[in-house]
Amino acid sequence: MLKRLKPTTPGQRGRTVVDYSVLTVKNPEKSLTSGFKRRKGRATSGRITVRHKGGGNKRLYREIDFKQDKFDVPAKVTTLEYDPNRSAFIALLTYADGDKRYVIAEKSIKVGDEVITSEKAPLKEGNRMPLKNIPVGYFVHNIELQPNKGGQITRSAGSSAQVMANEKGYTQLLMPSKEIRKVLDSCLATIGIVSNTEYALVNHGKAGRSRWVGKRPTVRGSAMNPVDHPHGGGEGRQGIGMKYPKTPWGKHALGKKTRKKHNPSNKLIIRRRVSKKR
Repeated sequence: MLKRLKPTTPGQRGRTVVDYSVLTVKNPEKSLTSGFKRRKGRATSGRITVRHKGGGNKRLYREIDFKQDKFDVPAKVTTLEYDPNRSAFIALLTYADGDKRYVIAEKSIKVGDEVITSEKAPLKEGNRMPLKNIPVGYFVHNIELQPNKGGQITRSAGSSAQVMANEKGYTQLLMPSKEIRKVLDSCLATIGIVSNTEYALVNHGKAGRSRWVGKRPTVRGSAMNPVDHPHGGGEGRQGIGMKYPKTPWGKHALGKKTRKKHNPSNKLIIRRRVSKKR
């Protein structure tokens, strides 16, 4: 649930923050954290390769278990925690053998709940099992694309995929993009929807808060000089003077398909996602 702040300053007016009251601790499990150097949009050469990234608060990296491959060993949810490196909350699992691991928290999971990874696990939120054993209509997340590789898709806040069918060794999934694709039914997936479902509705409210999370200012191309952007130059405000918008490097900015024409995974896509009309 989002919290709307009182408009005591211009920066507070309209600003919303995630309600962190569901979280149980402030400090992470020390044995599962490590320091890391954020590249902040720069390649090893030092040149900017991704614009508008930089600064931001320092972060500790939490080691997330995307595989969850401890089969038939029950685990208890010890804490629900904030992770600065991702949009979803994370949960600390303590297994029956004493092992501790971080996983992506499911929306309805609470401290004290018990979860398990098993071939025939109960159909309960937070449990993990092969896709072939999950009935049609269930929502799943942290889905593997290849067996034993670990979850690769539907891991961000509020995301999930829906099981549409199981046939001929494949499971058909309705992705968040509305694409329907086939995944090997031996791949593991976790039942439920990823936590922090209202993350996309957060309004930063002021420029400074964007800098805290590592977002640098973005400037319109039409406000630049001709040397800096195809849209730049001219006296006063005016149109871009071309048939279609371009990127700073002269490529199509809108509607250009970037997927490889002969991508091997094309054969696994049953229905392509619907592109937004510009």
